[in-house]
Amino acid sequence: MSERRIPLSRDVIKAILLVCIADAIVGLSYGSLAAADGFPLWVPIALSTLVLAGASEFLFIGIVAGGGSPFTAAAAGLLVNARHLPFGIAVRELPGRGWRGLLGCHIMNDESVVFGISQPTREKRIAAYWLCGLGIALIWPLSVVGGALIGQFIPDIKAIGLDAVFPAILIALIFPALRQRRTRIPAGSGALLSLLAVPFVPTGLPVLFSLLGLLAWRDRK
Repeated sequence: MSERRIPLSRDVIKAILLVCIADAIVGLSYGSLAAADGFPLWVPIALSTLVLAGASEFLFIGIVAGGGSPFTAAAAGLLVNARHLPFGIAVRELPGRGWRGLLGCHIMNDESVVFGISQPTREKRIAAYWLCGLGIALIWPLSVVGGALIGQFIPDIKAIGLDAVFPAILIALIFPALRQRRTRIPAGSGALLSLLAVPFVPTGLPVLFSLLGLLAWRDRK
């Protein structure tokens, strides 16, 4: 009976649980950084529930805390989240339709997409997508709030390295892709252009210049 309710193996459920725990740790870091940068509690709460996209949220508070415009920060966040367009195509059958579909699209993230498309049957794909998506949608805001509350009592977030958690995770995620030359060249070009733009443009804009690295993309290995 249990298998019929959640048609997933214990290994898959365990993997989803571990991913949710890992996201919770990152959420603690994000919440504490937001508090340390002087953001009122409602800002990380609103972002973590309405945006529900860690990379964009980190980028937003980082740009605004550095003196950048909120509009620039929002634009940068939208560009980072542009990957959700191909995600939506890949998992178009999983969120459902109507109000259920709106919720299903809101909980779409890197993790729920990966678990969803990696299952062998449609029933298991739907179950994995929703289990992971709802798990992160629940644990992420809670951990962000917890991190924000903790951050109010930490005099220097950087002293214990919480500010390095998210960049370290991003570096770990992109390293495998950099083994391919066709990815390494655009990524390196974009990073270089972004660094060169730092002295000449307002805070938050250099990251947008990194998109010019895509001009070096070649559709071959």
